[in-house]
Amino acid sequence: MRQNLEIPQGKRTRLYRFLEIIPGAISYGAIILLFVISLINPVWGAIYLFILISSTLVKAIGVAYRTVQGYNIIKRAERVDWHERLKDLENPHDAYERLHDNNKKSYHFEEHLDNLKMMSAMGKDYPSPSQVYHVVIMAAYNETEDVLAPSIEAVNRNTFSNDHIIFVLAYEERGGEKMAETAKTLQTKYKGVFKDFLLVKHPANLPGEVVGKGPNLTYAGQAVKDYVEKKHLPVENIIVTSLDSDNHMAIKYLDSVAYEFIVHPNRQRLSYQPVSIFTNNIWDAPAPARVIAISNSFFNVITTMRPHALRNFASHSQPLQALEAMNFWSKRTIVEDGHQYWRSLFFFFGDYSVLPIRIPIYQDAVIDDTFWKTIKAQFVQVRRWYYGASDVAYVGTRLFVPKTKRPMPFWHLFPKFWRLLDGHVTLAIMAPIITFGGWVPMIMNNSSHDMVAYNLPNIVSIIETAASIGLFITVLISFRILPKRPAKYRKGRNLLMVLQWILIPVTSILYQSLAAYYAQTRLMLGLYMEKFDVTKKVVKK
Repeated sequence: MRQNLEIPQGKRTRLYRFLEIIPGAISYGAIILLFVISLINPVWGAIYLFILISSTLVKAIGVAYRTVQGYNIIKRAERVDWHERLKDLENPHDAYERLHDNNKKSYHFEEHLDNLKMMSAMGKDYPSPSQVYHVVIMAAYNETEDVLAPSIEAVNRNTFSNDHIIFVLAYEERGGEKMAETAKTLQTKYKGVFKDFLLVKHPANLPGEVVGKGPNLTYAGQAVKDYVEKKHLPVENIIVTSLDSDNHMAIKYLDSVAYEFIVHPNRQRLSYQPVSIFTNNIWDAPAPARVIAISNSFFNVITTMRPHALRNFASHSQPLQALEAMNFWSKRTIVEDGHQYWRSLFFFFGDYSVLPIRIPIYQDAVIDDTFWKTIKAQFVQVRRWYYGASDVAYVGTRLFVPKTKRPMPFWHLFPKFWRLLDGHVTLAIMAPIITFGGWVPMIMNNSSHDMVAYNLPNIVSIIETAASIGLFITVLISFRILPKRPAKYRKGRNLLMVLQWILIPVTSILYQSLAAYYAQTRLMLGLYMEKFDVTKKVVKK
């Protein structure tokens, strides 16, 4: 059954429009309902609020546990010699004989032995490491060499053989002549460093495309397809990694991905998701941007511990053969990364998943030329992320249809749909409910002397205090993921890294709730976001 994977343009069907309205309707309705119930009966309002806020306490406990667990696993994964383990796959039988009596236990060691044993039994029904190639596509708009060169250098420093890395700088015609000059300068600088260094200029204003990263990546992907055919490279053994211009992959990332690609028989139906950590320039960023960057980093750490809920985010890797089959990324959404999960899931009729790679790719915190420009740029970035609520309609129109039109069984897809919807609604409602909700039953019933309503603010405060345990653990671990403090900053900067967390109520309201409501309101009104507002990259000398 051939599927249409694209997001509709222009007029939507009634079902599609209904599902676009649903996230915002529920988010607004949850707040309005608190006022209505409290007006009718303050005790009912208090119970409703208590249920919502109690879920925050449960989640806070889970956050604390998953944060510690995830951080420890990432550190253990970073200590593994993935290059050596990849070499073991060249001759798995000999490697197994050499290692199976080894008492040295390390992260993933037992799994490594199991993989060697399995591959020994399989014979040659898998690619050897020497047959695997990496294509790294870096999307650029108008960034300077100061921004792009460190990201390319991070790929160069990877322990994977450069002879099997094809680097693609995919830049926008909209970036102007200066961007084209920068691209040519970088190509000259890195000539001979990789197997090849390709420049692909994405033309402006192509029909059927939004102004975004997805069309750029897809145009570059098609150029890679032509290159691979011309060079007679094995398309089934090529892994494509998409990068933003500020992404610095850890030195073991490509080896780790190649390892997982080889040992999984269903490799073409997987994508490989690193942990995105926003700490490249964390010491230079202002406090609100630091709080957002570290909070998002920990969210990604936690998510990697929940593979059933893991979806593509920012940089990720996927086999070229699979990308070709589905015509690469969507050209009609500004959130091509998260959307790629659903696109792939439906293309493979549900037989697709995201494999966590516990090796980081480091990204920039938001910094602009001035403090207030940074504040604005940060909001623009997160509202783009939260426009992922547009996928609710994309998924729902493939769920709530007759069985013959459904790309996968209803009860396999419904939990994924529910987590998607619940996640976006929670983003919108929880910050204002936690911050102000405790006062609503009392304010809406001034004449009431109900003790539950009048004591509710105190009860909420106690729950919030208990939930702050998760925040305390986050603060402690945040110091362990920070890069070394630059010499230009004094030790007093460390104190600011602690004090910044008092901004959590402000950043939660502004950069979580308001940004989510903004995106969902646009969807409700049919005012679609069809332009990717590029976050300016500023390098502080």
